[in-house]
Amino acid sequence: MARSGEARRRETAGRATAQAASELDLQQYFPYRLARLAEQVSLAVAEVYSERFSLTRQEWRVLAILGAHQQIATKEIGPLTTLDKMQVSRAVQGLETRGIASRKQHPDDRRELIVSLTSAGRALYRKIVPYARERETALLAVLTAEEVEVLDRAMRKLSAALT
Repeated sequence: MARSGEARRRETAGRATAQAASELDLQQYFPYRLARLAEQVSLAVAEVYSERFSLTRQEWRVLAILGAHQQIATKEIGPLTTLDKMQVSRAVQGLETRGIASRKQHPDDRRELIVSLTSAGRALYRKIVPYARERETALLAVLTAEEVEVLDRAMRKLSAALT
């Protein structure tokens, strides 16, 4: 029995849909696009702390966390910075070597270290923050105020859905 033209079109469309579902255009794939954007933003901000202040990305993240806390346990830094334990350790060691941060043993758990900024570290933090804020403002300047709010809400929603 001959199939109608409509049935053939539906079958062809179904195959095309199935094929499209099994293929992936990386350039249009949301997680990849987001990762690329995050990397682009990170590199743009890196110009602030890397070129001017000779800090690595990991050192900058740790410095930023330490700037917001009087002191913090090293195990708490990782989740706040998306750095793993080894990256945190290296960053803290680099900051300590340069006199920016200091470490001491936790009074209740001698295996844990407490990190804080030295006075030189606090001064450096206060020096970098205006540059970092300026870069953030420049990056967001391409968006309207409403778009910034929508972006913020969308980021919060996605983050909440993934935790």
